[in-house]
Amino acid sequence: MPTALRLNMTGHSDDPTLESGRYRAAIEMAGFAEKHGFAVVSVEEHHVAENGWLPSPLTLAAAIIGRTETIAVNCTALLITLYDPIRLAEDIAVLDLCSGGRFSFVAGIGYRPVEYAALDKDWDARGKQMDHTIETLLKAWSGDTFEYNGQMIRVTPVPVSKPYPPFAIGGMSKPAVRRAARFGLPLYLPMEMPELSDLYRSELARLGMKGIVAHPAEENSMIFIDEDPERAWQELAPYFLREGREYSDWKRAGVPRPGEEPVSGVDGLRSQKRYEILTPSECIARIEEHGPEFTPCLHPLCGGIPVERAWQGLELYVNEVLPAIGGA
Repeated sequence: MPTALRLNMTGHSDDPTLESGRYRAAIEMAGFAEKHGFAVVSVEEHHVAENGWLPSPLTLAAAIIGRTETIAVNCTALLITLYDPIRLAEDIAVLDLCSGGRFSFVAGIGYRPVEYAALDKDWDARGKQMDHTIETLLKAWSGDTFEYNGQMIRVTPVPVSKPYPPFAIGGMSKPAVRRAARFGLPLYLPMEMPELSDLYRSELARLGMKGIVAHPAEENSMIFIDEDPERAWQELAPYFLREGREYSDWKRAGVPRPGEEPVSGVDGLRSQKRYEILTPSECIARIEEHGPEFTPCLHPLCGGIPVERAWQGLELYVNEVLPAIGGA
């Protein structure tokens, strides 16, 4: 049974020592996850977030890759329009080489104007910049010489993954769907969106391209394991609320996102089921109910959960759940 470990790194502390401990724990948790057969470690990217939401996913991905040997490392999503395209191609090529092809990402355009302002990028030109960045990445990773800013250049090193490091185009709009089809790249939707999936397939057919569409399962919640969920909810809800409230505050009209509904308290948070606290037996039953396609997602450091407490939930999953489902 594949299991995902999510390391958003939400829960910023003004104490650098405490913050350092959380980041070092995240790297250790990635190694622990690999040892016990987890399928993937997932990171994300956001900037100028009050809760410290990971702003430097490539750096953390590199640290995780250096700590591990086999586990996949994925960034969902990497906001590629906020980077210099050539430098991004170089950085990802190095990650690809260091990991032996274990790093993948979803290329995102973002939905928060403040992130563009903070990184001195033009919000109104984001669509054009997205196209330019994708085109540049693909040319750079080919190993061929190409014209760029009036000069002939060849970007090195060349990735080990062929034809290029694995990535998909993320989004939830028709322009994003058409872009993925035009480049012949996989489309990653944040949730099931049949209209956009159908548009993607029709655009692929029209252009004579091939591609795949993917999205998280409907049951995709972030799971914490505890022997006493009622007690754990009282203890951990403030951390879940901290992450959930900031995420919902980023809501923009016309940009639907899963889990963006505003939450005012513990009852609302529990009914939303974005975060769930399950006993080991409940988690086993959930996995058995949904079958081998279900991928439990653990988010142990959510919202600043203390490191020792985070380890308790992660170890309980490994010690009580995995043996029952044939895991490590």
